[in-house]
Amino acid sequence: MPTNILAISIEQPSMLLFGLYVFAFGITAVACFIAVPRARQITERDTRQGLVALLATSGLWATTHVGYLLAPTSSLQHGFYMLGLIVGIATVGPWLYFCSAYTGRSLHNNTTYRWLAVGTYLVIVAIKLTNPVHGLYYTASPASLPFQHLMIDHGTLHWLAMGLAYSLAIVGIFMLFELFGQVEYNTKPFVGLVAVTATPVVLDVAGYVTTVIIDITYSALGVAVFGLGVLFMYTDQFDSLRLAGQYDNPVIVVDNNRAIQEYNPAAETLFPELPASTGREFQEVLPDLATNTEKGGLLEYESENGLKYYELSTEQLRSSRAEFGRLISLTDVTQRERQRQELETQNEQLERFTGTVSHDLRNPLNVAQGNTEIIRELLQPHMDNNGGYEPPNYDTLETVESATETLTRTLTRMESLIEELLVLTQSGKEITDPESVSVEKISKNCWTMVETKDASFVIDDNLTIKADADRLKQLFENLFRNAVEHGGDEVTIRVGELDDEQGFYIEDTGPGIPEDNRDIVFESGFTTNRSGTGLGLSIVDEVVKNHGWQINLSESVEGGTRFEVMTAVAT
Repeated sequence: MPTNILAISIEQPSMLLFGLYVFAFGITAVACFIAVPRARQITERDTRQGLVALLATSGLWATTHVGYLLAPTSSLQHGFYMLGLIVGIATVGPWLYFCSAYTGRSLHNNTTYRWLAVGTYLVIVAIKLTNPVHGLYYTASPASLPFQHLMIDHGTLHWLAMGLAYSLAIVGIFMLFELFGQVEYNTKPFVGLVAVTATPVVLDVAGYVTTVIIDITYSALGVAVFGLGVLFMYTDQFDSLRLAGQYDNPVIVVDNNRAIQEYNPAAETLFPELPASTGREFQEVLPDLATNTEKGGLLEYESENGLKYYELSTEQLRSSRAEFGRLISLTDVTQRERQRQELETQNEQLERFTGTVSHDLRNPLNVAQGNTEIIRELLQPHMDNNGGYEPPNYDTLETVESATETLTRTLTRMESLIEELLVLTQSGKEITDPESVSVEKISKNCWTMVETKDASFVIDDNLTIKADADRLKQLFENLFRNAVEHGGDEVTIRVGELDDEQGFYIEDTGPGIPEDNRDIVFESGFTTNRSGTGLGLSIVDEVVKNHGWQINLSESVEGGTRFEVMTAVAT
């Protein structure tokens, strides 16, 4: 074969490979610079700045490679290569800045870390710039394979710098994977992107051990691919991931088709059905939450620790192109809602208290004032101006005694009203720390505290329940007192366990309560006893409600009154 034909046959593959090198780095540079305007439309400032800087430095790094390949002289090639070394190591900063900002960290704003990064960068740049003196970073010489170029033989310091750069890159990747783990994100697409980003490392090693490809740094291609991949393929998805990862509260991200896209661990804890729901219709997976989201307001959720309240809020998610979904956040406002309810209850109690004081206490107070005036008028004439005293006659004393008895009875009733009002106020307070108590022990103790006359008391069962002992005493004392007052001196009162083992009953052998009155007996002030306060059963009702129990009123076997208190029995 003639020599010129052999040269042409060798030259053609070389020129083709050279063209592929120029095209690869050139198209990478152009793509990075074109992508910068779009990256500038990212909403979150620090994430935007990090990605813009990463794309810009990656584009500039690829451009230096194009210059290195196309430069007509060895000195220009050397200059472009040196510029590429300086720009290439600079991409590590924007990469870590982006990863820190995107994952919600503040490392990129830490002054110490910033100065450390700048100092490390300047030291590495100084080592590269002084390479002609020490020659430990690389050596350069002309080469003809696989095409004409300035061959770079990398030294020990180069590989140390590369090791540091890749270690820092892995730190950024770890930040992203940690965020994805927090929001239960499918990491397979991202793993693929990272794999493509890491592929140039293989080329770096191959360029060192073989002459088939030239020995330059190919990382510019990998870094650019990652930046472009995040921007063009995962921008919307990455936005939703970033938002979900920033919240400690339960967060769910749905797309424009109302399908569940992402969620964080707090949401999974609250809604265990979420792990198998990605991509499914939000209304289908969580219908109650979806309905409440449309209406707004509070979501009531029954948890292991009792009823909890969450305030719902939605945020429209937008990218540089269009809206791509909604972020649904649930803020735990249980404590605030309980305080509100407690305040509301206290206000209701205050209104009842005020109404009772103004109505029920006014009449006996007027009676007391009237009888006091009668006593004063009857005794005043028997007092002379000098403070002497003339004994009243029999009729006067009899009238004074009657007025005094009325006054005593009135004051006693006022005292009872005040005491029961105070008990009613206490009975409405929230029960926060119930304990195991014996119904038999509590009820027997309460029986001794009530004026029972000739009434009888029978306890059929000994059950243990979770309750506030002091409040439970209020319940039993008021029910016992009510039975004795309405059932007569010889009434029998019985306490026992309900058949379904879900609570207890208190029943008596008295005349019972007419059906027409059973719906109103628990109302404050209702009484059929002229000397009663009408607060006893209201206190009972408050105690039951604040335990989370339920009370039913019916007729006992013997025709009397039967109160059934439904509550879970403690084991």
